Amino acid sequence: MTVSETCERSGQVVEAYRHCERVVREEARNFSYGIRLMPVPKRRAMSAIYAFARGIDDIGDGPDPACVRLDLLDRSRRRLATVQDVLRRRADVQALEGHPVLTALVDAAGRYPIPLDAFAELIDGCEDDVRGADYKTFDDLLRYCQRVAGTVGRLSLGVFGGEGRLRAEGLADSLGVALQLTNILRDLREDRIAGRIYIPTEDLERFGCTLNLDDAGKFVDPPWRLNELVGFQAERARAWYAEGLRLLPLLDRRSAACTAAMAGIYRRLLENIAARPSQALSTRVSLPTWQKAVVAARALSGVER
Repeated sequence: MTVSETCERSGQVVEAYRHCERVVREEARNFSYGIRLMPVPKRRAMSAIYAFARGIDDIGDGPDPACVRLDLLDRSRRRLATVQDVLRRRADVQALEGHPVLTALVDAAGRYPIPLDAFAELIDGCEDDVRGADYKTFDDLLRYCQRVAGTVGRLSLGVFGGEGRLRAEGLADSLGVALQLTNILRDLREDRIAGRIYIPTEDLERFGCTLNLDDAGKFVDPPWRLNELVGFQAERARAWYAEGLRLLPLLDRRSAACTAAMAGIYRRLLENIAARPSQALSTRVSLPTWQKAVVAARALSGVER
């Protein structure tokens, strides 16, 4: 009996997928609008990918001391190795009892050619983050974005399928970079309060900004300089969206709709930030639920491309 056949008959796997889908609904408010457009088997597989990636990301962003987070990330790396070992030995998922995300991921990777090694790159990126990596140039930041976001795009392609795998992987990487650049702008103040700066030093110097905060948690740089800095970063992100969205014609209709919905929500978020940078610099910008639903509906109909 194959791993997939075993999983098909296992109530443990069904519950594992339900757990992952709950994680997506509760913690992936933007991604969930795209994932729900997928056929059920692929939706479950995408939920498993997201749930495992989210666990890694949460460790990197968590409040624990750096040494604790590095230990937890190493544990994630060992869990990834366990998933790969179970698949290699075609072992029963009962060995993963008590780990619903791992159970779902084993089943998903048994059904689809998911490049699980990409999770190791994600862990590498989070480890750099915890160790306080700084980004002097955009090339430095690009490597980070490819690790923490481009990897998720490549993992998703394993579920999506599609034409021209090598070309698709490069475009998925670009789209991941665009999404991460949007996240960086959205979380600029929140990250700075936590002691993190993702804007490259060369860009800060170019626009005469420090991103220092006063005692009230407000940026001390002149507003017009900050606005120019945000505008420059937004234009860079737009270029990465333009490149990454060339992926859509390589995907089937539902996979393209899923990708277009995710990208559409983040692009609107980016445009809101670019239109009102002062608001984005003082609070975390988000889209209303109705607008996300509209983007998802347009993506399914093929309009959001």
